[in-house]
Parts: sequence; structure tokens; C-alpha cells
Amino acid sequence: MLEGLSEVLWQERLWFPEGLGWADLEDHDGRVYAKARDLWVVLPIALMFLVIRQIFERVVATPLASLLGVKETVRRRVTHNQTLESYYCNTSKNPTQSSVEKLCKQTGWIERQVQRWFRRRRNQDRPNVLKKFREASWRFTFYLLAFIGGLGALIDKPWLYDLKEMWKGFPTLTLLPSQYWYYMLELGFYFSLLFSVASDVKRKDFKEQIVHHVATITLISFSWCVNYIRAGTLIMFVHDSADYLLESAKMFNYARWKNTCNYIFILFAAIFVITRLIIFPFWIMYCTWVYPVTLYTPFFGYYFFNGLLLVLQCLHIFWAALIIRMALRFLTSNSSVEDERSDKEETDESTEEDDEMKNGEIKKNGAIQNGHAAYNNNHSKTE
Repeated sequence: MLEGLSEVLWQERLWFPEGLGWADLEDHDGRVYAKARDLWVVLPIALMFLVIRQIFERVVATPLASLLGVKETVRRRVTHNQTLESYYCNTSKNPTQSSVEKLCKQTGWIERQVQRWFRRRRNQDRPNVLKKFREASWRFTFYLLAFIGGLGALIDKPWLYDLKEMWKGFPTLTLLPSQYWYYMLELGFYFSLLFSVASDVKRKDFKEQIVHHVATITLISFSWCVNYIRAGTLIMFVHDSADYLLESAKMFNYARWKNTCNYIFILFAAIFVITRLIIFPFWIMYCTWVYPVTLYTPFFGYYFFNGLLLVLQCLHIFWAALIIRMALRFLTSNSSVEDERSDKEETDESTEEDDEMKNGEIKKNGAIQNGHAAYNNNHSKTE
């Protein structure tokens, strides 16, 4: 059954233009071509990235966070209450007013105590700033090195300057060592992100990130198997050109370097719009969607490849809307940039009220004592 499925899946008419097939990608005369079996090396590379990340976060990211003034937030732990904990875990983390009233009757607590308990309990589940800083610094380091590596691999290639060159001689495009490592390291990194997604900070666009990782892994793997490598290297390079700026802006935001964060974010927003909303759809996708039709009759692989690019472009538009809204908010109000995808820490309003009441009582008691002292002084003078 598996053999039959494999034969159907790897039919040449699905993945190649008419007259071309897998035989054209067999190594000969010193020319080496990409092969599907090469992708097995990605799994150990992904595991290697997971190990390196743990070491990096402890040895590099944590001292860097301390140097920039990022400290681990110490949050108040809630008093254990089985009724409230059961409701929090099984029903809702944000109870309605009517639910709060019912919980008050069940626990014997007043409404303010129940609301405070849920605020503190939600804050306990939120990742602290130090964890966010470690993750951002790890991604910043990889994306920056990937961008530099991609630039080194493409700087002397003709298809970087004339996109139509990416199809010259297709599919018999010789594999270069720089292309091999660029592909394997990028693919291994995205696999490592997919493996660690359960333990990473969960943001509001969690589902979109999963779709992005899966689409990226599928796109890179597919382009490798059918030798769309020149197009693949350009696509990866375009994406890496802005990502390290976003991660560096996050790092400075967690360190509360607001001005630095804002300026980097504006630069990131400009490069993101240029690369993802202009270069990617109107240059790269044009040369993968429109130009190939002038060379050969469209086939399933052509539609599959461009379909994955279209999924990525939809995600680009989604994220661009968030980024532009944040940038406009900063430019018009001169406020600091905040990541709208992250949950914000909730202030314990009731605690603040209690503190204010205590301060008020202290001031009141102080005023009374001063009044008594003044009265006693005047009384003694009279006597």
C-alpha cells in the first residue's frame, strides 16, 4: 500500500514540466542535484538547534538581559482555593459578574477578593519578561546570522539581480554547497520552532504562527525536492531581511529602552512592507506565477508551489495590518510600541486601592495626632 501511495505521490507528470522527470536530477559528470533523501539530515539539525538554544539562553541571553536591566518578574502567588482553581481550569479564566457572585457564595469571599484572585491567577500563567527576552534574543541571533549567510550565498548569483535567471536551465540546476547549508539550516530552524511551540510564549496569533511554520517547512521541502532552489533561496532571503529587526525591537522593549525600540520598530515596519508587500508579491511571485507560463505548460507542482506562496502572502497581509496599526499609533501619539499579540500584565487594582486606603488612614491618623499635639501645646500655654 505504501509503495503504491509513493508511486502516485512521486509521479513525474505531477512535479515536472512535460518531457522532464527524476532522471534529469541524477548526479552525473561531477554535477550534483538536490534529492528528497537529503532532507533526513534536517531532523538532527533541528535537535541540535534545540540543544544550542538551551545553552544560548543560559550562557548568553540571561547575562545579556541582566546587562540591559531585564529582571525576572516576581509575581504574587494566589492562595489555594479548590473552588476557584477548578473554575479557572475548567470553565473560564475571566468569570462574568454573575459567576463572580456565585463564586462568592460558594467560597464565602467578598467580590473584590474573588476578582483579585483571578487577576493574580491569570498573571501567574503569563510568561515573565525574562523568558520573552531569551526567546527574542535567540531568534534575533539566528535571523541575523541567516540574513548574513543568505547575503553571502546570493551576492554573486545572477538570479539575485535578474529574477528570470532562477528558471534558466530548470530543472537541471546544479546544487552548490552554500545552497545546501542555507536550506538545511533554515529548514532545521523552523522544525525546531515547531517542536518548541508548546513551551514557547503563546501569543494571540498562535494559530497563524503554526500555519506559517507548516507552510514554510512544506514550501522549503517541496522546493528542494523538485529543484526550485534558486526561487527558494530568494524567498528565504527576503523573509530573513526583516525578522531580526523585529526581534531586536522586542529585546529593547523588554529592557524598557523605549526610544531605541520605537526607532528599530519603524525601520522594521518599513522593510517589512517593502519586502513582504512589494518585492515578494510583485517581483518574486510574478517570476514564479506569470513568467514560468511563458516557458512551459503549467502542471500540478506549479500550482502547488504558488499556492503555498499565496498562503504566506495572506499571512504577510495579516501581520502587516497589525504592524502598520502599531506604527501609526506610535507616529501619531508618540507612545511606545507594544506587541499587540502578547497578553499584558494586569495590575492588581484592589491591592492598589487597599494601599491607598492604608496611606489615607496613615495620613488621617497623623493629622489627628498632630491635632492632639497642637491642642496640648496651646492648652499648656494657656495654663
